[in-house]
Amino acid sequence: METAELACEKRADRPKNLSRALRRQGRVPAVLYGPTTTPTSIAVDAAELKAKVSAAAHARIIKLKSATAELDGKHVIFKDLQRAPVSGDILHADFYEVDLNKPLRVEVALKFVGKAKGIGNGGILSPLERSVLVECLPLEIPETVEVDVTDVDIHDVVHVSALKFVGNVKPIFDTDYPIVTVLPPTVAEAPVAAAAAAEGAVEGAAPAEGAAAAPAAEGAKDEKAGDKPAGKK
Repeated sequence: METAELACEKRADRPKNLSRALRRQGRVPAVLYGPTTTPTSIAVDAAELKAKVSAAAHARIIKLKSATAELDGKHVIFKDLQRAPVSGDILHADFYEVDLNKPLRVEVALKFVGKAKGIGNGGILSPLERSVLVECLPLEIPETVEVDVTDVDIHDVVHVSALKFVGNVKPIFDTDYPIVTVLPPTVAEAPVAAAAAAEGAVEGAAPAEGAAAAPAAEGAKDEKAGDKPAGKK
């Protein structure tokens, strides 16, 4: 796992309008914290932060550079990002300090590789998860976890226990949950099945009301006529 550097500076917690002033200056307010780190308010360059976030899959570990001794050299990961709803600009960032010698738990994206056997049989590949929780040392965090779906046929399911992890990376889960499956082509077959059902319904439909009722009505009339006592009007 690569590391990247990000310049930062310590900032005042208050007043609140200081955050707006920082953003107008092209900087983003942030906070640094961790298991043994007192929450500290910092500020980082907006453009530099955006670049580091975009490259986070390749460099999950960030090394802070600062003129403040208590911040300089700390290794962190992105814990949370707050964005503007329309522009998507980063409004605030949370940095979590990590110890390079202690394992931590992080979510890693899944990467599905290969062409599933079930697709050749008309099925549809259906990922059930997009990431997996793993535990490893900070510098061993993988960019992605590959899921080979080549042998997955229709109705087959790949569970998290079947995934392969490199080095000392291990998955964290309580139950062996499904990761991906191949669904049958139900959407494509539905119109055909519906047409067949409709055709069968027409062929096996009951006769028209008038045609069915006529013989019964005649029989009922004859029977009534036969039951009428002779000579009685």
